[in-house]
Amino acid sequence: MGGSSPAVCSPSRASLFSGRTLWNLENQGTFGFEISEAYKTLPQVFRENGYITFATGKNEPGKKGHFARSFSTADKILFRGMSNQYNLPLHAFEKDGVYEGKKSVMHKGQHSAEVYADACIRFLESQKESTTPFFAYVAFQTPHDPRTHPKEYKDMYTASDIDLPQAYRPEHPFDNGMLKIRDEKLAGFPRKENEVQKHIADDYATITHTDAQIGRILDALRKTGRYENSIIVFTSDNGLAIGRHGLLGKQNIYDHSVHVPLIIAGPGVPRGETRDQLCYIYDLYPTLCEKAGLEVPDSVQFISLNPLIKNKDTVLRDHLYFAFMNWQRGIRTKQYKLIEYCVDGTRHTQLFNMAKDPIEMVNLAGNPEYKDILNDLRKKLQQDRKSLNDGRSTSAFTTRQGTDFWNTYDTVDTSVIP
Repeated sequence: MGGSSPAVCSPSRASLFSGRTLWNLENQGTFGFEISEAYKTLPQVFRENGYITFATGKNEPGKKGHFARSFSTADKILFRGMSNQYNLPLHAFEKDGVYEGKKSVMHKGQHSAEVYADACIRFLESQKESTTPFFAYVAFQTPHDPRTHPKEYKDMYTASDIDLPQAYRPEHPFDNGMLKIRDEKLAGFPRKENEVQKHIADDYATITHTDAQIGRILDALRKTGRYENSIIVFTSDNGLAIGRHGLLGKQNIYDHSVHVPLIIAGPGVPRGETRDQLCYIYDLYPTLCEKAGLEVPDSVQFISLNPLIKNKDTVLRDHLYFAFMNWQRGIRTKQYKLIEYCVDGTRHTQLFNMAKDPIEMVNLAGNPEYKDILNDLRKKLQQDRKSLNDGRSTSAFTTRQGTDFWNTYDTVDTSVIP
């Protein structure tokens, strides 16, 4: 759905755990950096229904509250957005749930993905003789930068052999509000082809290494004898641009950054099938509760995917709504995508035909033939603005004094069509 800060992963994780939409996460003004006690978390529901709930890896947000009520056990917990992959400030599980004031222990010399896989494997091995159901949450911090990995994986990819993305551009055509932040400064301006190739090669190597660790976890699950009776879900953080549209990070709402993988396997899930429908990863909350026969809390605002899992023609959503801070808003149907930008009093509009132009390179917003489609998507944008509670005044959605997306959108009559 988007983010309320450059650290998109924090509000995204909060939506996943709480089942709440981006503007209905507020806990003392944080908008996604902690989950209010008013909302039961996904693992909390499982825990309260007799499951052992386990976590390892990246768990921001959560240090101040919801982690303790969500998980009955854990190992190697990272309560921050990122770290060096070989130098990890990790917390051990605290039975009293108090992590404030506790010093993390530096874990050196082993890659983060291996550390978290090892922790999960130890947990799975501890469950071999148990008949108690479990919920295991493994949050790798890769392929987030720094994109470092063992040499054997680095040697799999040669930068000069990597094809540039079709959407590669040396520069973004206009200010999207986030062009000079840390993530974007990991490569020079304008983007050089060889530098982008190196970043992509490192990204591929990091992903391949992480994939191997996932394989180790699945092998360990099989050895417990409980593989066939487990629901397994794979999804990810927001995607990185790495040269597409002249961007490097994830602080945007192009499809390369909001369209993430989602794989569900296990009992009651058809094998080897795909579903070409719109959804949010946050729909996993009610989906998994239903799969386990657990009641979905009334506070959950997302939709179960189970009807779609059963029938590929089921349409749960006809469009999705996206946002990034106070700079960007978007509407995505199966065929079209509207992105509106409001930065320092200037509006830009992009309209893409996703069926014909999935890499979002041909802007149709200024084409009179698409005027009706543009107007229809703008109506949906305004409707969702209200229904999703978007537009509340909060400093959590802005880093520039006096900047407000909707104030500019409502008062500037015309958009610059880049």
